[in-house]
Amino acid sequence: MNQEFTMVEINYWAIAPLLVVVAGALIGVLVEAFVARASRHNVQLGVGLVTYLAALVVLLAKSRTEHGLTMGGSVVIDGPSVFLMAVILCFALLSLLVMAERFGGPAADAFTPMGAATPGSDLERSAESAGWGTTEAVPLMMISVVGMMLFVSSGDLLTMFVALEVLSLPLYVLTGLARRRRLLSQEAALKYFLLGSFSSAFFLFGAALLYGYAGSVDIARIALAIGAASPVLDGLLLPGVALVLIGLLFKVGAVPFHAWTPDAYQGAPTPVTGFMAAATKIAAFGAILRLAYVGLSGNRWDWEPALIAIAALTMVIGAVMTVTQTDVKRLLAYSSIAHAGFILVAVMSFDVTGVSGAMFYLVCYGFTTIAAFALVTLVRHEGSEATDLSQWAGLGRRSPVVAGAFAICLLAFAGIPLTSGFTAKFAAFAPAISHGGAAGAWLVVIGVLASAVTAYVYFRIIVTMFFEEGAGDVVAITPSTLTTIAIAIGLVLTILLGVLPGPVLEAATQSAQFLR
Repeated sequence: MNQEFTMVEINYWAIAPLLVVVAGALIGVLVEAFVARASRHNVQLGVGLVTYLAALVVLLAKSRTEHGLTMGGSVVIDGPSVFLMAVILCFALLSLLVMAERFGGPAADAFTPMGAATPGSDLERSAESAGWGTTEAVPLMMISVVGMMLFVSSGDLLTMFVALEVLSLPLYVLTGLARRRRLLSQEAALKYFLLGSFSSAFFLFGAALLYGYAGSVDIARIALAIGAASPVLDGLLLPGVALVLIGLLFKVGAVPFHAWTPDAYQGAPTPVTGFMAAATKIAAFGAILRLAYVGLSGNRWDWEPALIAIAALTMVIGAVMTVTQTDVKRLLAYSSIAHAGFILVAVMSFDVTGVSGAMFYLVCYGFTTIAAFALVTLVRHEGSEATDLSQWAGLGRRSPVVAGAFAICLLAFAGIPLTSGFTAKFAAFAPAISHGGAAGAWLVVIGVLASAVTAYVYFRIIVTMFFEEGAGDVVAITPSTLTTIAIAIGLVLTILLGVLPGPVLEAATQSAQFLR
């Protein structure tokens, strides 16, 4: 029997950043196997930094000009995918700097109160005090980054599902790696894994239904099939769309698929929480944007009302639940849910300005979030992180630098002018008013009211830090050089993107056109 084989052309320059990170992850695994424990920290840190920097250089120098389909159409290199991959690599790089001292770094001053003398400290005691002694976090993180980069550039649903699993499985493991409060961390990892497995099953079942409808898992071909409108198979279309979107909305923490978020954020090691909050959200929204604007736009009138309702509920519930929280990490988790709703407002405009607004918001939110969670790691009580809000009382008097830096992050989350949060909200809400019709205008009204509620919460924390008396045994430790760099970059960009947002907003605008 004669069989015809189609040669799959691969543009290696287009996927070079992915290959670089894959190579780095494999090297990291070999380091775990063959490098002595005493040297493993520095080697893993070097491998991680070199990998992310090399991937970013290759992406910006070569891959961004290689627009088109590759690997048989399963990978799409276009403006949004290049922009989002670059941002994911930047977030991964900053997160690695924060993680560095937490998996046993040699920073002798990492665990002393700010302003105090620095005692000697060896690697083992440093790792134990931090509650973070596992260097395998670096290759796990790189594997997750590979999945995120593939997720935003997937050209078909099967590749998107594989990318979803590749980015998710390492995060389940990383969530359970906290050495202090081990049971809480393991409980969070189990909840995240179980609910994540359900969401993956929803996505896969939806992809199967869409394959039955269109005869292909290719996103562009699904769009053509929707345009052709086959009445016989219409019963497969809407359930397939709903199930696929459920799988994606779980990853951004949208209501009612948000139950995992506060538990996972609270139980995971705080540097991992910052990475999850920033990078996972941008990867999931990249996939949502590609599906909504390329594959499923032909029947958006059928599923748009449900997504509008989800966006409204996400903003309202995320904002209201922040008011009741007494744990800083859980509060930031519900805050992230509200921010997911704000980004969905931009998505629902169904205009190219909505794409650029959503991408710009993701950039602003990510840098501020990484800095905020890095600052949370510095506030400690008897060697453990002090995450109860009552323990932050008076922190502004004892550690004004840490309290002031955290206040800047809170002001950005609240959307106060001259911070990135204000320009991000404007970039997200403006397209909804211009192109979203009456529904878009109502979503913006709800978003403004939700922002006011969260602003009350953020200002309450600032008042607690600077105007209330607190226990003197809660201190802010002096961060290592790498953590200081990560926090400084996050804070500078939080202010810079509020004062001079033009260059990044222009880059997002120029990168907002999907390849169809």
